[in-house]
Amino acid sequence: MIDIFSKLNLKNYEQNKTGPVSHIIAGLGNPGSRYKNTRHNVGFRTIEYIAKCVNTEVKQIKFKSLYGVCKLNNKNVLLIKPQTFMNNSGEAITEAMSFYKIPPQNTIIIFDDISLDIGKMRIRRKGSDGGHNGMKNIIYLSGKDTFPRIKVGVGKKPNPNWDLADWVLSDFNKEDNDIIEKEFDKIYQAVNFLVDNKTDEAMNKFNG
Repeated sequence: MIDIFSKLNLKNYEQNKTGPVSHIIAGLGNPGSRYKNTRHNVGFRTIEYIAKCVNTEVKQIKFKSLYGVCKLNNKNVLLIKPQTFMNNSGEAITEAMSFYKIPPQNTIIIFDDISLDIGKMRIRRKGSDGGHNGMKNIIYLSGKDTFPRIKVGVGKKPNPNWDLADWVLSDFNKEDNDIIEKEFDKIYQAVNFLVDNKTDEAMNKFNG
């Protein structure tokens, strides 16, 4: 366990190395190979895509997460993939926010949305959890709903008899996966707008 002095030294080391972190970009999902390509893990996959675009890795361990620090539009940004499992995502997010003193307005959350078709995305400045358990936990533990968020469409259940958990934990078929992979670049572009505090422009450009 890191004591307070070691924690402060760690923070100073990271800031000397990269400058102060101004934003957090968190992709939600579940850890482990069993969930890697499921609908619920598009947040994780988006973070991996962003990391590749900026030539960094999300492999360091802290905040109950895998994380990496990168530059986006000359700002130092923390990319994180919570390892708490989806329903406890708030534990990781709030810990990282507290460590870097990042407000909700600078904490961008990326997650799946079954109400949107495959290939659609929806950017919101703030709002309710929309029935998403990961967002529900983040809002509950932080006491705030002012998180910018990018909701990534993963499609509705094929029929009402499907159990919702079974649906979001199912893998994409090849056709849908190809569509999702093309969507990652749009999300990356949208994230750059959000980091520059151009949320309205992002919504106008990318909301389907």
